[in-house]
Amino acid sequence: MTSNHTLPQHHFDVIIIGAGASGLYCALTAGRRGRRVLVVDHANKAGKKILMSGGGRCNFTNYFVESEHFIGANEHFCKSALSRYPSWEFISLVEQHKIAYHEREHGQLFCDDSAQDILTMLLDECDAAGVQVRLNTQVEQVKAIDSSLQTSSNKVKNANVRFEVLTNKKLSKKELAEHAPSVQTSYSCESLVVATGGLSIPTMGASGLGYELAQQFGHQLITTDASLVPFTFTDKTGELLRALAGISLPVVASNTRTSFKLPLLFTHRGLSGPAILQLSNYWQVGEPIAINLLPDIDISSLLIAHKKSHPKQLIRTVLADNTDNALPKKLLSALQSSLWEDIKDTELANIKDERLEAIGTAINGWQLKPSGTEGYRTAEVTRGGVKTDEVSSKTMQSNYQQGLYFIGEVLDVTGWLGGYNFQWAWASGFVCGEVA
Repeated sequence: MTSNHTLPQHHFDVIIIGAGASGLYCALTAGRRGRRVLVVDHANKAGKKILMSGGGRCNFTNYFVESEHFIGANEHFCKSALSRYPSWEFISLVEQHKIAYHEREHGQLFCDDSAQDILTMLLDECDAAGVQVRLNTQVEQVKAIDSSLQTSSNKVKNANVRFEVLTNKKLSKKELAEHAPSVQTSYSCESLVVATGGLSIPTMGASGLGYELAQQFGHQLITTDASLVPFTFTDKTGELLRALAGISLPVVASNTRTSFKLPLLFTHRGLSGPAILQLSNYWQVGEPIAINLLPDIDISSLLIAHKKSHPKQLIRTVLADNTDNALPKKLLSALQSSLWEDIKDTELANIKDERLEAIGTAINGWQLKPSGTEGYRTAEVTRGGVKTDEVSSKTMQSNYQQGLYFIGEVLDVTGWLGGYNFQWAWASGFVCGEVA
């Protein structure tokens, strides 16, 4: 390894912008190789999204991770990193740190106690590898340096200097009140890793810095959008859904591209729950969605069969008595008022088969058109990002700028709900940390 004695005081082998999941994992991986690593983040605390994930229990990975659990313009990009750093590698690290965890449905793994356990593990590993983490540090400017030229901060010619990173210390409220001077520091490095995340949950400090840096170095962006996010509705549909807020039930939520059999939750703003969050990854504004409220029962057949065997029954009675109470009373009442209010007290014998079929079809495929989503405010991830065709899938290095890397959510790789986005953070951070 090259001696650093000729380098300026603020030189690091690797500077990582972003102290989130991918940034910290990359840092500890590079640090273990003996690299001198600095992580900078404008937040006052590392790993804020780690701490809030999984309801504070951190759904840190999944037993079953395949490339089809991820979306992006280049569907093959994630395969290399995921195969080189499978979920059992991270599980092994969790077990080494004696962190208790449990499996929930669909292979999702959560901490028994707190997401803080995962963050503490990452920071401890960084510390053991000699990684320096500087918080409250705003990146003001990044410059690529022609390593064959002398620079103001590096009087000797040094091929190890590729980037200059100008930072500004964010002042506390007390310092601002006392008109303390801002402190600017210039760092140089050989490898610069952009691990800034996406635009989701701006209250956690999300920013577009990573996308700006990508464009600065000639990279294209795939349009970004809020994803793994609840749907919102306006007009009468919105009123109907608001009246059902708090009700949850297993459904099949689908559009023309995919479907998910998972729980749905009615909210004051519209629809949420795992089925909806998963579907949002595949939804575009203006598209309709379909909700099968009773996925295990063919309602049309049920109604027509009961018309023959119990002709005096009412539709609501059949649905209440023959579906194991799968439809909560409030929901059944709402469906009645929107689908068969005019015949709610009419016996089955006096209702045409075509009408019964239409009602069954509506329950097994309730057609809704979201007006939008709750946006980045509540989105778990950002869909889109740095175009992956312009980045090495094996190292995460830019195809345009030697020594520049992109990892984690800033890239156009979006995982399903269920620990997949964390696994992408660990895997992309690992393969980058092995070479940066």
